[in-house]
Amino acid sequence: MATRQATITVPDIGNFSEVEIIDILVQPGDSVSAEDALITLESDKATMDIPSPFSGTVKELLISEGSHVSQGVPIIIMETREESDKNQEEESQSTPEPDSSPPPSTDSDDNKERDADEDHSPPPAMLKRRPPPTLPPPGQKAGVSTPHASPSVRKFARELGADLNGIRGTGAKGRILKQDIENFIRTSLSQESHPGEATHSGKGIPQIPEVDFSQFGEIETSPLSRIKKLSGPHLHRAWLNVPHVTHHDEVDVTEMEAFRRSLKDEAGQQNLRITPLLFVIKSLVAAMKTFPIFNASLARDGESLIIKHYFHIGIAVDTPNGLVVPVLRDVDKKSIFELAEELGNLSGRARDGKLSPADLQGGCMSISSLGGIGGSAFTPIINVPEVAILGVTRSRMQPIWNDDAFQPRLMMPLDLSYDHRVIDGAEAARFMSHLSTTLSDPRRLLL
Repeated sequence: MATRQATITVPDIGNFSEVEIIDILVQPGDSVSAEDALITLESDKATMDIPSPFSGTVKELLISEGSHVSQGVPIIIMETREESDKNQEEESQSTPEPDSSPPPSTDSDDNKERDADEDHSPPPAMLKRRPPPTLPPPGQKAGVSTPHASPSVRKFARELGADLNGIRGTGAKGRILKQDIENFIRTSLSQESHPGEATHSGKGIPQIPEVDFSQFGEIETSPLSRIKKLSGPHLHRAWLNVPHVTHHDEVDVTEMEAFRRSLKDEAGQQNLRITPLLFVIKSLVAAMKTFPIFNASLARDGESLIIKHYFHIGIAVDTPNGLVVPVLRDVDKKSIFELAEELGNLSGRARDGKLSPADLQGGCMSISSLGGIGGSAFTPIINVPEVAILGVTRSRMQPIWNDDAFQPRLMMPLDLSYDHRVIDGAEAARFMSHLSTTLSDPRRLLL
């Protein structure tokens, strides 16, 4: 069967010229069908595919990615079969044109068109029969306003039921490719078998664009520590999936500090260090007993709470390799001196990298203390599946009015971040009031 070659040119693309080719979708030797996308163009206002006007085999590419083209510029040489061309032309003739089209062809007209097919020139009639692709109004992407994808990719996504808004493009300028959609579908199917993972994906949020910082000056690449690689995704999931609210407060710890200092000699005889954090831990558990909702976790279905009747407190420890949160167990059953010994041992093993997995599990609520470093307030991220976390910063002596005069009082800033799906603002305020009352007078721990 005879073949012939035809040159495909850029059709009418409206009032645009010198439009960039951002993707070439075929290569020499590829077989394509009519309407298959050949290249993708992108102007400053739209992205569009240039389809093949007929079936055939790609013989030669006349353009390259990144080059600019206008209407009429040759882009591809295609090899076609004459019979295939005739069938397509006859099929095209069977579809009525709009009012401006000529009357139905007669037998003599058909013969004339068949005679024209014997020529080895491109079939101009077929190139003109397909309405030229149109660009959308200024400021609007073709077919959709947000995802950066070609029309053929959008069609592919619609066929598979994939939402382009939730897919990250890996093509030029972040454009979504068919492979990105396939990867998205595979990931979604995997998450269906692991529903817990799907709730923490954070999909649909645009990624931060990659920047080549070397263009601005000298740089070096330093890999993250293993701890930060592990904790980073956990913190990211927590921040994306939990509606954080942070309650900031201050508590007068003047009396607590005096009591703590009075224990210094006794603790020193046991080689123990009594820190303000120990009193925060005990006072926190006392508040959790009064407000059980803070000692809970939200069930996976989001419709019930799992209330815990044990009191394990996670303590964020700053180590050379990053932040870890070992857990002090059964805090309600231990004295200040017992907690001092256990916390010292746990913190030492954390800094030496000798914690076991069991040391990091089972926490009911966590404390992140910057008291030994500084700061006046911050927003700690909840250590899910916990529903709250307490932040502590450095205490400062401040003048406090007592209705008669200003007195110097030691004030400790506290920051409570909580899951607003579980805890209301009023509950958080009452919780912090109870915590502050206990911290201001440690004798209340005996009541």
